[in-house]
Amino acid sequence: MFDSLGQRLTEVLTRLRRKGRLTRADVEEGLREVRRVLLEADVNYKVAKSFTERVAAKALGQEILESLTPGQQVIKLIHDELAALMGGGRAELDLSPGEACLPSVVMLVGLQGSGKTTTAGKLARYLVKRGQAKRPLLVAADVYRPAAGEQLRQLSERLGFAYFGDGSLSPLEIARQALERARAEGFDLVVLDTAGRLQVDEPLMAELEAQARALEPREVLLVADAMTGQEAVAIAGEFHRRLKLTGIILTKLDGDARGGAALSMVEVTGVPIKFVGVGERLEDLEPFYPERMAGRILGMGDVLSLIEEAEERLDQKRAEELAERLVKEEFTLQDFLDQLRQVRRMGPLERLLEKLPGAGRVQVEDKELDKVEAIINSMTRAERLNPQIIDGSRKRRIARGSGTAVSEVNRLLKRFNEARRMMKRLGKLSKRGELPLEGLPF
Repeated sequence: MFDSLGQRLTEVLTRLRRKGRLTRADVEEGLREVRRVLLEADVNYKVAKSFTERVAAKALGQEILESLTPGQQVIKLIHDELAALMGGGRAELDLSPGEACLPSVVMLVGLQGSGKTTTAGKLARYLVKRGQAKRPLLVAADVYRPAAGEQLRQLSERLGFAYFGDGSLSPLEIARQALERARAEGFDLVVLDTAGRLQVDEPLMAELEAQARALEPREVLLVADAMTGQEAVAIAGEFHRRLKLTGIILTKLDGDARGGAALSMVEVTGVPIKFVGVGERLEDLEPFYPERMAGRILGMGDVLSLIEEAEERLDQKRAEELAERLVKEEFTLQDFLDQLRQVRRMGPLERLLEKLPGAGRVQVEDKELDKVEAIINSMTRAERLNPQIIDGSRKRRIARGSGTAVSEVNRLLKRFNEARRMMKRLGKLSKRGELPLEGLPF
């Protein structure tokens, strides 16, 4: 989502960094360009203006201009201010039980189409997986949108969570009865999926206020479509005025919007972004770290998030086995295929690359990995375990079976052999204690 913004900012900052010395005029010109880039990215005008003024106040100090690396210092200032603009630090959910109820209640609000229902399932899954909840109850309080309740019921069933909904009741009565059931049956988390409208209106806000009074939620989270643009900022302001929001969940961050609204929301409302939706899968909900997002926008990557994803989604036991096979020089195409499938479980390759420093602008399509997988799948088990037996006729058969050209089969085998030779050398160094296996990408 921030690709265009990040690319433009990187271009401006690269010009500053390449100058050995910076004058006040250099910094002022660079920050004028930064403000222009932010405005073109749909950042609120007042936010863009105050942002560049804060950076300028620090960047024009003598200690910056006279430092040995003034360009780098200015980039660090912009990174830190971007992080501060988005909240500064990670804002955790408050799931401590309220005085009036045993379960922790999370109330999701927002306009129609923002993704509240799917987010309800994603959030419950996230909290259970991290041990922050054990027995969630998903509650469908949207009685207006056709099939909204059925959608949440199916999500609950898929996740193995309890569900409560009754289209014959009013949203307020649904909320009350859901809370009674949660107390009676010992649920420790209630996630309330409320109704939305195409735009903010008085009946909607009054209905939500009544539900909030009945449930006394610990968290009132605005689910906002990141692709809405500047309208999203006004929407957040109105919801916060009426409901006292405790956080924001930005959905569709994997889209191609300009991203400025995401940078404006926290500054305008004072409400932190707590999660971001980065895809359609139930696991595609990430905690929001402002400093990490600032790094991604500026092309510095987000290695910490990548490591956390790998720890969660990759089979650690299998990774250890592969590392051992590398040491014993037994790594095969079958092992390579297994590893490729594990990595793809982490999501689209483009999303993984944007978290690596300097690799966020690299264009690598998942269909290229589809070809690699198809080629290996077209091999016999003997060929996967011993690629040396693959001669010309076998290559032609593999190419026909995978719908590729012989040249593509040759390219894969060449790269695999080069990688195996490199891993062989690394394995020998590791055995001599000169390189830890933990440093290998397996």
